[in-house]
Amino acid sequence: MSTFTSEDLKTIMLATADESITPALDGDFLDLSFADLDFDSLAVLEIATRIQQTYHLEIPDDAIAEMSTPRNVVDYISGRLRESV
Repeated sequence: MSTFTSEDLKTIMLATADESITPALDGDFLDLSFADLDFDSLAVLEIATRIQQTYHLEIPDDAIAEMSTPRNVVDYISGRLRESV
């Protein structure tokens, strides 16, 4: 798999979130902070873990710390996947 889209991330986010979060992900959520989307640092870590398992990537802790918005995640993972091709 060499692409990672906002829909891929949305699927992972929905799998990690409780049901009250779902409406926030229906619109343009990419540039909202995870905090604004009610995802705390533990939830972001869980998202990163699921991405690592699904896409067989290692995401360094410092990279996870820099992921403050969903767009940051999509850009980082997309770049890593392009590098691995």
